[in-house]
Amino acid sequence: YDVRANWKLILQNYNECLHCPTIHPELSTKLPYTSGANDLIDGPFLGGYMEIKAPNDSATITGRACALPLGQLPAEEQRRAFYYALFPTMMLSLHPDYAVYYTVTPRTPTESLVTCDWMVHPDAPSQPGYNIADAEEFWDRTNRQDWHICEQSQLGILSRVYAPGPYSPRESVPAAWDREY
Repeated sequence: YDVRANWKLILQNYNECLHCPTIHPELSTKLPYTSGANDLIDGPFLGGYMEIKAPNDSATITGRACALPLGQLPAEEQRRAFYYALFPTMMLSLHPDYAVYYTVTPRTPTESLVTCDWMVHPDAPSQPGYNIADAEEFWDRTNRQDWHICEQSQLGILSRVYAPGPYSPRESVPAAWDREY
């Protein structure tokens, strides 16, 4: 994805979900933004999990799992998706049935390239019910919504009247990212 926004805005957007109910209608029905917790809130690895809302089994268009489980997971983690930022420019999304990592490459102070790489269990493509396109479409929609809001934020930051404000108490990870940066 070519995104007309600074790479730091993209990482900050990834690290908070207060925008999710208004920007991501599909995401919010599957992964409510208040459903999780942050488990890494200091240092170069930041993030946490969100609960996959029943009756959904995964973050896909249909809500169904699209591939074999990535591994043996404890019961409480079979319904969780984990989201981590690896400082400075990687975002990692781990789901029970697939994983995606995003690499953000700065091009200019106001332009970035985001590359997405997908991983599934090695046996998944040969199994009945394999449908990675279900997840790819879900995240393509969600990503495009994010990139749009990042581009809008970039325009606002370029304004001569822009002044940063304080973080909400629910934004511990973006604040930690700023401290690490």
